[in-house]
Amino acid sequence: MTSIAENLQRVRARLASACNDAGRDAASVQLLAVSKTCPADVVRQAHAAGQNAFGENYVQEALDKLAELADLRGRLEWHLIGPLQSNKTRVVAESFDWVHSVDRLKIAERLSAQRPAGLPALNICLQVNVSGEASKSGVTLEALPELATAVACLPGLRLRGLMAIPEPADGLAAQRAPHRTLAQAMAGLCAQGLALDTLSMGMSADLEAAVLEGATLVRVGTAIFGTRA
Repeated sequence: MTSIAENLQRVRARLASACNDAGRDAASVQLLAVSKTCPADVVRQAHAAGQNAFGENYVQEALDKLAELADLRGRLEWHLIGPLQSNKTRVVAESFDWVHSVDRLKIAERLSAQRPAGLPALNICLQVNVSGEASKSGVTLEALPELATAVACLPGLRLRGLMAIPEPADGLAAQRAPHRTLAQAMAGLCAQGLALDTLSMGMSADLEAAVLEGATLVRVGTAIFGTRA
């Protein structure tokens, strides 16, 4: 059984290779280790192996982990990548560095109002439903410009970019298509004057496709921590 440090090394090598194939600097893509369902000591192991940014799907589980890892708080960057309900916005605004899953103005307004004044602006990505799946969260491509414009004006938040979780697809070309759609959506928002710099897309199975289409942050869990129970 490989160690987390070995898995991280392997994922970083994949990222470097994907960046090379895309003609991009490897430093232009950040690795987000998706640590949902992993205990705090596993996060500590990953940090010891040089990983500082972690993604969590479940708010309460993440808060428990933050408490256990309080000694590392200044060295870890916490990203909420799962769905966010209105009744959880306050603790998220108080505790996280990034939220990738904003898809409604109401959620953004609550995060803005509840972000403590002493903290830096909360980094926000808008989740876009690029595959048009009825079961999936995310703002539609049609509604995205209006939402982005509104969120960009909110105090206490910094709109950084877009996030998507496309339908699984086989083959590089099929995997690239939804990532290209998201990249084009962000380019359109930038052309309207929004200063965005983050494309949160790509996971263990399709990070190469995402990097080829301009991902700046890839969310990798299974390839680092193994299959979840």
